[in-house]
Amino acid sequence: MASAVDLRGLIREIPDFPKAGIVFKDITPLLLDAAALRTAVAELVDFARPLEVDLVVSAEARGFILGGALASALGAGFVPARKPGRLPSETVSVEYILEYGIDALEVHADALAEGKRVLVHDDLLATGGTARGVCDLAAGLGADVVGCAFLVELSFLRGREKLAPYPVHAVLEYAS
Repeated sequence: MASAVDLRGLIREIPDFPKAGIVFKDITPLLLDAAALRTAVAELVDFARPLEVDLVVSAEARGFILGGALASALGAGFVPARKPGRLPSETVSVEYILEYGIDALEVHADALAEGKRVLVHDDLLATGGTARGVCDLAAGLGADVVGCAFLVELSFLRGREKLAPYPVHAVLEYAS
C-alpha cells in the first residue's frame, strides 16, 4: 500500500534505553497520529489478508496495540501472549532470549486450537527471540503459524533468520 504518511518520521529514537548501547525505537509519536496509525494497520493487513488468518497472537505489551486492531481488521480472533502470572486461567509458557536478557510469555492453554491459522505480531523485530518464542508456543499447541508481521524491523540484528521458514513482513526496516 502506497502511503503519503511518513511513518518513519514518526518513530522517535531514544538512545541508551532500556540499557546502554540500545537505541530504542519509540512508536508513541506514530500512535498519536490517527492517519499514521490507520496506515500502519492497513499495511499490516495487506500482508496478512492473503494468509487467511484465524488468530493474531501478539506479545505483551506493545504488540497488543496494533495486534488487536490487526485482528479486528482481518476478522480474526486475538490471543494475548502475556508476562507470567497475568492470565487468569491455565497457561502454557515459553522462555526466550532477548538482546539484553531472558524473558517469558504465556498464553491460555485453550487459546490456540489444533490447525488454527496464526499470525504472530509484535511492534518490533530485533533479534527474533520474542517472535520465535511465540511461534514455538503456538506451534507447540498445534496451531499453524502462517506468518509474522511487525511494524518495525531492525534488520541488522538478523532476527528474520531466526523466524525461518515463516514468511516475515515489516512495515519499516532499519538497516543500521
